[in-house]
Amino acid sequence: MRSTMMLLPVAAVALVVTSKWTMINSSAGRLGNADTGWLAVACLAAFLTWVASATAQQGAVVERLPPGVLLATQFAASAANHVLPAGVGGNAVNLRFLMRRGLTPTRALAALAVRACAAVAGRITLLLTVLALFPGALHLHRLTGGAPRLPVHPLLICLVAALVLAAALVLTRCVRRLRDRVRDVFGSVVRDLRVLHHNRARVAALWGGSLAFPAMHTAVVVAVVRAVHAPVPVSGAVVAYLFASTAAGWMPTPAGLGSLDAALALALISAGASGVTATSAVLGYRLVTTWLPLVPGVLVLALLVRRGEL
Repeated sequence: MRSTMMLLPVAAVALVVTSKWTMINSSAGRLGNADTGWLAVACLAAFLTWVASATAQQGAVVERLPPGVLLATQFAASAANHVLPAGVGGNAVNLRFLMRRGLTPTRALAALAVRACAAVAGRITLLLTVLALFPGALHLHRLTGGAPRLPVHPLLICLVAALVLAAALVLTRCVRRLRDRVRDVFGSVVRDLRVLHHNRARVAALWGGSLAFPAMHTAVVVAVVRAVHAPVPVSGAVVAYLFASTAAGWMPTPAGLGSLDAALALALISAGASGVTATSAVLGYRLVTTWLPLVPGVLVLALLVRRGEL
């Protein structure tokens, strides 16, 4: 059932990709002529996303974690996130890492829950802030004007309906089984929060890292938009990414593959990009944040396992 939920949104996006293959092919060619300086800035921002992730993870734990291994773990966790849906891979890597540092399974889960809550709060805070600062950054009427439209295919409607029904079924089955476990974890979260918020360094690390993580991903998008010479202002690129990533967070695909891509392309179009430049920007974002780090991330993951760090 969970595998089906993961594949449904991917299949839906595959239909769109097939119908727009000519535009995607043109976009890939445009990316080949991108400004290498801005792409280098995008790579630096991508590296800082792992630094921000490590900072937030340290802020969610009372104990001091080894910084080098912690950073390597976040790099490995990002590779695992590209394989399993909805952050499952990354959370599994971090859970194993925290347990290797001496935390009990309940406290390790509590630390991940604290970090996840702070991440959601940080992303929503940034989104609301930029929407207040730049209320006219996105122009949704462009999606129904001359911009390319997503095909309204009956199969798409069926896939979305099946996804909603499958999610409801899984939640209904799991609620009773997880009730006691969730109660224990929630109690541990409350206890750890009381301790953490008496430590100013941990508070700064938790909330600073949680705000910096989406901010650095936003910087990647801005740099890639500049690299492909898309006619999108910085404010439009910032709002587009935060809006798209928040919306795509509800889709259980690995690292938002498919769901984030479609949402980000549409958001960039509404911010002023053409279909070709928006697709080029999305491809560049994926190149920097997903495909280039994937193999090194898997190698680091294997090395950490071999050394007994995970």
